[in-house]
Amino acid sequence: MLKGINPIIFPELLMVLDEMGHGDELVLCDTYFPAYSCCDTVLHAEGCEANELFHAIMPLWELDQLDRENVMMMGTMGSDQQAGKWAQSYQKALPVGAQITFVERFTFYEKARHAYCAVVTDTVRDCGNVILKKGVIQQ
Repeated sequence: MLKGINPIIFPELLMVLDEMGHGDELVLCDTYFPAYSCCDTVLHAEGCEANELFHAIMPLWELDQLDRENVMMMGTMGSDQQAGKWAQSYQKALPVGAQITFVERFTFYEKARHAYCAVVTDTVRDCGNVILKKGVIQQ
């Protein structure tokens, strides 16, 4: 039994988070994201919102401090208010000083093609797609 891990982090995701090395990227996406055409490894977080999963993952790993684009959110297409709500929620889970970079939709898809894994959530609202870049724990 493991303690202190949010129960929404299912075993396959925990394994992927452990397998990932520094510089590897994880996509947390909504149910409409073309995950299978972007990533070789796709997991499904059934019954889970992207925002909840983001908050559950962040205490478990470090962001890549050598890359300013270590948290990338898909840019909006006319729904800036919704994107702002997502970004505010994500920002609360980030370490002090970390900033979200907004990336144009098709550029985001291209970046997602290089991700280690995509996790499809049950999120159906716009603007929740995010890429996290894993770093190393500072000793």
